[in-house]
Amino acid sequence: MFTKLNVIYLAGGCFWGVEAFISRLKGVNQTEVGYANGHDLAPTYEKVCAGKTGHAESVKVTYNPEIVSLEEILENYYRIIDPYSINRQGPDIGTQYRTGVYWQDYSQKECVLKFFSQKQNESENKIVVEVGPINSFYPAEDYHQKYLERNPRGYCHVDLNLINDEEFNHLTKEEYEITQLAMTEQPFSGKYDDFFEDGVYVDVVNGEVLFSSEDKFDSGCGWPAFSKPISEDAITKNRDYSHGSTRIEVRARKSNSHLGHVFNDGPGGSKRYCINSAALKFIAKDDAEDYLNEKNKS
Repeated sequence: MFTKLNVIYLAGGCFWGVEAFISRLKGVNQTEVGYANGHDLAPTYEKVCAGKTGHAESVKVTYNPEIVSLEEILENYYRIIDPYSINRQGPDIGTQYRTGVYWQDYSQKECVLKFFSQKQNESENKIVVEVGPINSFYPAEDYHQKYLERNPRGYCHVDLNLINDEEFNHLTKEEYEITQLAMTEQPFSGKYDDFFEDGVYVDVVNGEVLFSSEDKFDSGCGWPAFSKPISEDAITKNRDYSHGSTRIEVRARKSNSHLGHVFNDGPGGSKRYCINSAALKFIAKDDAEDYLNEKNKS
């Protein structure tokens, strides 16, 4: 069963920092930077920066409303912008750096307008954040996508330390990047790729049981492969349009951790759940019963 995801577009100055911040929110499944609500049908970074297209540097945010509400996203967005500044955020000046919230679904309009009305009532200064429907969005060039993940010392006007990541303090850098930022480990590099001991595989974030060794097989793809999850209720499936193709992303239902993708090329026409090792923790069969008992108590 597919989870219905929602989309909102956020403009808050240079899109590198806004994307890096918003992508870290629990419940945000995908982010993509691009150019919103301009008049040029073929915007490029150079044209947008020259102020010739009318576009705003923006982030397309795809989120799971069962995990994070639109209000929560807006509240976090509001923390990283100067809502009183026109065409300027941090040291960046120009119409492309204006602030804005653009809804994709008309049902989001009331929430957005109510949010900014409340903020205006709390402030003596005039809030100048642009709000309205998304009229156009063009993905930015590839080198802008996930820029700060690939260039961690790159320019950023946003304080990324404002995100509270205490929930993920027990994760390694790789585990965090894969489960929370939807990155992918290198093929044949994961500890569970060529591993077939008896036991169960749990979510590295919250310990929920996700897969069983009974359903694991050697697919030769370079990642752990399972014919099915321990239960369909343990996962969610989302359409993933990244990398220029349509795939089915698999996430853990309770933690919203990115796990991998599912394909239809398993043995005998079965499914192949292609999962990142770093998203999993293995519990050996001899320890599984005690683990599950303790898990049920907590």
